[in-house]
Amino acid sequence: MVELYTWFIGGGETGEIATWIIAISILISTIISIMAFLGIAQSLQIRIWKGQIESRLRILESYVRDTRNIARKKIEKLGGKNPDELIDLAMDFFVIEPVSIEPIDIVRRLERVLRTSEERLEYLVSKYLPSADKVSRSTTETLLLVVNVLNTLYKYIRHILILGVKTRNAMLIAQLWMMLPFLMRIARAYHDAGKAFSQGLPIGDSIGPLVARKLMQKLPIVREFNEITKDTAYSVHDYNNRTIIIVKAIGPGSTVGRPGEAVEKIAREYAQSLKAIITVDAALKFEGEKTGSIAEGSGVAMGDPGPEKIRIERIAASLSVPLYAIAIKMGLEEAITTMKKEIAQEADKAVEKVLKIIDDITEPGDTVIVVGVGNTVGVAP
Repeated sequence: MVELYTWFIGGGETGEIATWIIAISILISTIISIMAFLGIAQSLQIRIWKGQIESRLRILESYVRDTRNIARKKIEKLGGKNPDELIDLAMDFFVIEPVSIEPIDIVRRLERVLRTSEERLEYLVSKYLPSADKVSRSTTETLLLVVNVLNTLYKYIRHILILGVKTRNAMLIAQLWMMLPFLMRIARAYHDAGKAFSQGLPIGDSIGPLVARKLMQKLPIVREFNEITKDTAYSVHDYNNRTIIIVKAIGPGSTVGRPGEAVEKIAREYAQSLKAIITVDAALKFEGEKTGSIAEGSGVAMGDPGPEKIRIERIAASLSVPLYAIAIKMGLEEAITTMKKEIAQEADKAVEKVLKIIDDITEPGDTVIVVGVGNTVGVAP
């Protein structure tokens, strides 16, 4: 046995090969150790990460360029002058959050900031597109917001990359490299969303207004669809001797309306008989969940930053009215891009879900408010 071992490491052709393999392995390990000690390995890794991030940045830059071109063509088609000037203004538009260290009235202050932003963008679009109709202006506004998001994302990634290279901070670049797949997923979704908004097509987030619209068509009407607040209207229906008030943003333009303000006004008017408020909205699914699956819960189903949602919560609390929520599940890409067939098909099931809740919790003579939450682009009225 000893003779065989001696022959393997020191004798014969096989022994010589083994000796060379061991020597080369030691040499490589020594070189790697020296490189690591001198920081060469880290510099090499930074170069690799930098190259991969830069390749994604070029893709993201093309997304910004493509979406900008879509916006320019739409503005030109609507008779707008100086489209590049309007796009440049919208691309770098920003919103500063109110002071949060002092929480008093923070929701009212946030609402004022958000509405100022909304009103400013509306003014700019109406100024550059004086002859365009309301629907075209609203879809243009949303399209400009998409360009803004993509441009901001591009500048953010570029900023982190340049900062990491300047400071030779391998951890900063590594973190950006690891987050890149998620950031590019968001970028691709917004890139595709630009095409949907430019054509005025319903998106996944339009499922809430679509459910509201289908419910309007299903139930006997008592009072026609009337605007109650900016870009938001309601209609009154009868269902088994119950009063059903359906609220949605006014379509088919790109707007989410002001559902919180609308519900607040309606709830005060029907305070004596109001028994429930039901909100229907799109919701982000977990990976592995089926697109279009429907879930029931409590609370206000609304992706609002705060002002609209808290209006509904406050009025419900003051009147002791329960809040029910129905969520139609979908991924981020599905929520902001053209509505998929499997999502649209769930609208009728969601309508039946709403009616079942009403049957379970109310009696004849009661009033229920149903809110179709979301961007009503492509969904009339």
